[in-house]
Amino acid sequence: MLDVIVVGAGPTGLALAGELRLHGVRVVVLERLAEPTAQSRGRGLHVRSVELMDQRGLLDRFLAVSERFQVGGLFGGIVKPWPDRLDTAHPYGLATPQPVTERLLGERALELGAEIRRGCEVVGLSQDEDGVTVELAHGGTPASGGGTYLRSRYLVGCDGGRSAVRKWLGVGFPGEPATVETLLGDMRMTEDPATVAAVVAEVRKTHLRFGVVPDADGNEGVCRVVVPADGVAEDRTTPPTLEEFRRQLRAFAGTDFGVHSPRWLSRFGDATRQAERYRVGRVLLAGDAAHIHPPTGGQGLNLGVQDAFNLGWKLAAEVAGWAPEGLLDSYHAERHPVAAAVLDNTRAQMALLGTDPGATALRALFSTLMDFEEVNRYVTGMITAVGVRYDFGEGHELLGRRMPDVALKRGRLYGLMHGGRGLLLDQTGRLSVAGWADRVDHVVDVSEELDVPAVLLRPDGHVVWAGEDQRDLLTRLPEWFGAATG
Repeated sequence: MLDVIVVGAGPTGLALAGELRLHGVRVVVLERLAEPTAQSRGRGLHVRSVELMDQRGLLDRFLAVSERFQVGGLFGGIVKPWPDRLDTAHPYGLATPQPVTERLLGERALELGAEIRRGCEVVGLSQDEDGVTVELAHGGTPASGGGTYLRSRYLVGCDGGRSAVRKWLGVGFPGEPATVETLLGDMRMTEDPATVAAVVAEVRKTHLRFGVVPDADGNEGVCRVVVPADGVAEDRTTPPTLEEFRRQLRAFAGTDFGVHSPRWLSRFGDATRQAERYRVGRVLLAGDAAHIHPPTGGQGLNLGVQDAFNLGWKLAAEVAGWAPEGLLDSYHAERHPVAAAVLDNTRAQMALLGTDPGATALRALFSTLMDFEEVNRYVTGMITAVGVRYDFGEGHELLGRRMPDVALKRGRLYGLMHGGRGLLLDQTGRLSVAGWADRVDHVVDVSEELDVPAVLLRPDGHVVWAGEDQRDLLTRLPEWFGAATG
């Protein structure tokens, strides 16, 4: 029996597989598609995701193939300078095409020993008190999964917004259906680039859901085209045609720019939904399987990857047998409110993107407010997820927050977190994690950026204790890292 089956080899599923393998969990990723998709819906990593890559020693790989950006706000089409004093050692995002993100996360998962089976469609699921059984589509080859059934102790559905896993579980997915739709695709143009840029700039004065990005994802001569659709398609699984793009471009810009040779064409709506539960027994949901929302602010891919880093170590602890009671359920308790807040901010952004006089006036007002440094910093922290704070109860102001990559006397904090373990950063030299040394690293070092004697961090970098009292520390360690050994 496997330990964990992950359904879906997108960024969320691949990040989760890597996290599980850090702890020796036997994991297989099942992906319906025979080859990775070339579509690049998610086009970058925000600050918190950049931090997570650094925590696992992956950041250099992303920096080698990405462009940094510092655009403050990213909210409702309002662009402001990057705010000062953002609470991070990585005050930038990374423009990384989704296929590249998937490749890097997949390579890492494979290096750690995960198995990824492509062309392997799951067509059924059942669970009992001992594990989960999945049925694979008929006609599978040995390379794509072999037998008809697989069994594991746990399963995580990372299979997207139309998640079959979620539907088999019978989990409700309440929210609002799409009211507007946008066409998205990569194609070539015969029109002069300077003319295209001038026309786009004029159209975007009134229609912020319109745009043309030249040399999309580094492909010379290929443009990414975004244009409002004519209504909402009854079947959004059917991609639009090139003629549909031409028609909508002419409607909004007065020209179709001579578009031709499409690489891929797609559509997305503003539907906003969230799973009522992220866990049913031994089956969990993550990424778009748990929440969908408009792509405003570029938060979707990041939200899913951050789900994976929250869940991975908890599920690994459950498999290993040391998880304290309620640890796995804390995944829903922590991540459901975070996603709900993202859904709300995307709803607000869609209102700002409207073209009616009320939306235009609201956007002008909001733009003025974001000229205030504190407002800009708040909004940027919200979009980039550095402002996320989990509710761990009363205590130090750091409790529940993620710890930035503070400089230590002997290096930096994130360089000590590559193994995905808990960490006690002890500036006193008087504390101990005896009994938990197999799960928690004890680092005695000092930082001018940390004004508390010691902090206890979870594997995902969030602070679960701060102080200097050993007896107080001993009450916190079992809450997050189980019973002491030895």
